[in-house]
Amino acid sequence: MNRGTALQGITVLDVTQAMAGPFCCMTLGDLGAEVIKVERPGEGDQARTWGPPFQNGESSYFMSVNRNKQSIALNLKTAGGRAVMHRLVARADVLVTNLPRRSQREANGMDWPTLQELNPRLIYCLISGYGASGPYAERPGYDLIAQGLSGLMSITGEPGTPPMRFPLPIADIVTGLYSVIAIEAALLARERTGGGQYLDLSLQASQVTWLTNVSAAYFATGQLPEKVGNSHPNIAPYGVYQARDGYLIICAGTHKLWHLLCCALQAEWLESDGRFTTNADRTRNKVELAGLLNEILVQQDVAHWVALLQEAGIPCEPILNVAQALDHPQLVHRGTIVEQEHSAAGTIHSVGNPILFSDTPVRYRLPPPSLGEHTEQVLAALGYDEGEIAQLREEGAI
Repeated sequence: MNRGTALQGITVLDVTQAMAGPFCCMTLGDLGAEVIKVERPGEGDQARTWGPPFQNGESSYFMSVNRNKQSIALNLKTAGGRAVMHRLVARADVLVTNLPRRSQREANGMDWPTLQELNPRLIYCLISGYGASGPYAERPGYDLIAQGLSGLMSITGEPGTPPMRFPLPIADIVTGLYSVIAIEAALLARERTGGGQYLDLSLQASQVTWLTNVSAAYFATGQLPEKVGNSHPNIAPYGVYQARDGYLIICAGTHKLWHLLCCALQAEWLESDGRFTTNADRTRNKVELAGLLNEILVQQDVAHWVALLQEAGIPCEPILNVAQALDHPQLVHRGTIVEQEHSAAGTIHSVGNPILFSDTPVRYRLPPPSLGEHTEQVLAALGYDEGEIAQLREEGAI
């Protein structure tokens, strides 16, 4: 039974730019919330200028995280602009902002005490580099800095190489995801309490959560983790191996899988080698083991080994490039790639939401908006008549 969408009836104000906040709000929009993106007149979200690449003048970066939103151009430095914002807030369920400084939020009438008084049921989510309190609270936050401060860059890459960032903005994305979790939990709590609340998310703290087993090992031993590249610090063979025409991933993390791998490769002698008897042995000697496996694997192409090893029941897949990954038959089957028609860019594609619901499906209702595309529509829904809208425009509020 189709029961609409999961967040149908929820209104979200997206007062963010760049990646973390827009990603959060797009996800809420995918789940059915009505998302109104508030942008500065004439400028908009800074990501609108990030490129190349551009598609017919539209930033692909911006479009990747702004579908399922309406855009209103609003100057919060004007009295009229703040009045519109406060009228929006009075009707909203959620507001997400990444204005980092308290003085900024207060000057724009966007601080939590002001908005809570206007709407006691409001869920207010602040996303910043370091959080709203503490000695670093007022510093600007960036994904790259969060990656560096989290410790992850110190262990990314091959041994002996300089610190390496992840090639995607993972600090932004993980913070956006935590923000979605926090907002949905706060909405559920509101059903019991009747009141909204203030959510404080930081790039730094969110990124540190990705240390998981690495931090556990440090707490247990006091020893700093070393770079392991594509190998696993606790399991072997479990990593990237070289075939004749490329690379493949083999995950043989149990004794049974190790036995099956040796048989499939017709290398039973590896199993009887004392260096590789147990997983602990194989992990201690993983460099030697990888070298021996590569000597065997380099004799045939990737496709040969993937077919052979999968038939033997060993988890194994090729390493795909981006084009191959986006065209993977499993993703095609699950409808992961979204196609939409944009007013300026034409046909655009984006990676869809990975959640499949049985009763409240994800829907892709709106392509990424042009700057201020829905300003008059949103104002009319708030009760502004044509004369009032013209006055706001003359004031420079919209």
